[in-house]
Amino acid sequence: MPELPDVEGFRRVVADHVVGSKVAAVRVLDAGVVRTSPEEFARALQGRVIAEPSRCGKWLLVPTRNRSGFPQLLAHFGMTGAFVWTPGEQADHRHDRVVFEFRDGALRYRDMRKLTGLRLATERSEVEELLGGLGPDAAGVSRRDLRARLTRTARRIKPALMDQTVVAGLGNLCVDEILWRSRLAPTLSTTDLEAAHWARLHARLGSVLRSSSRVGHVPDRPSWLTGHRDEHDARCPRCSTPLSRSKIAGRSTVWCPRCQPS
Repeated sequence: MPELPDVEGFRRVVADHVVGSKVAAVRVLDAGVVRTSPEEFARALQGRVIAEPSRCGKWLLVPTRNRSGFPQLLAHFGMTGAFVWTPGEQADHRHDRVVFEFRDGALRYRDMRKLTGLRLATERSEVEELLGGLGPDAAGVSRRDLRARLTRTARRIKPALMDQTVVAGLGNLCVDEILWRSRLAPTLSTTDLEAAHWARLHARLGSVLRSSSRVGHVPDRPSWLTGHRDEHDARCPRCSTPLSRSKIAGRSTVWCPRCQPS
């Protein structure tokens, strides 16, 4: 599932290939992924020049170049969505849902499962209504704010971190990696953490997001928990203890019982 680092990668695809370029045509191949009529969606964006995109948690905001920045494209990638740039003229992929054509190529919204999709905002109030319930972006949250938001109620640390109304952008892979690096069990209560735990958690959150954002996904490196979680006989890359697996808040969770004692 695309998480903050993936969306940051998609932001760079837009920034690197289409910022400053005019949308020559919009082809909606699957009306189910846009939240308005395909004709209205295409008409609003065709002929517009793309401005610098930004990210808010797992949402990508793509404004158009004018004084207001609107109309604006808002993209959420669900479980399988992505923005893909293809240079020149290429055949459509079977999972291409919307194709934005430019002079030198196409930006494709490609999504197999179609769980969320693209939205069109014509004014700021529509963006605020859609994103107003989100917590602060995880990449920029301060340690004080992180602690304050996660301790409002007593709950397990993993589902608290994944709650988009608390902190926006973190998903299953990111949270498991952050907790493993912080040596915190995913079942710990947020009210059980002490000052040193919060300092370590905030530092590891930042380092995981910075490293992951550089490559556009949570990497499966040998030194990362993510690099071992899908192995048959998965062991901790730090201490070689067999990894534990369970469902926490409905999500598959992996941790080291030795490095992350509960």
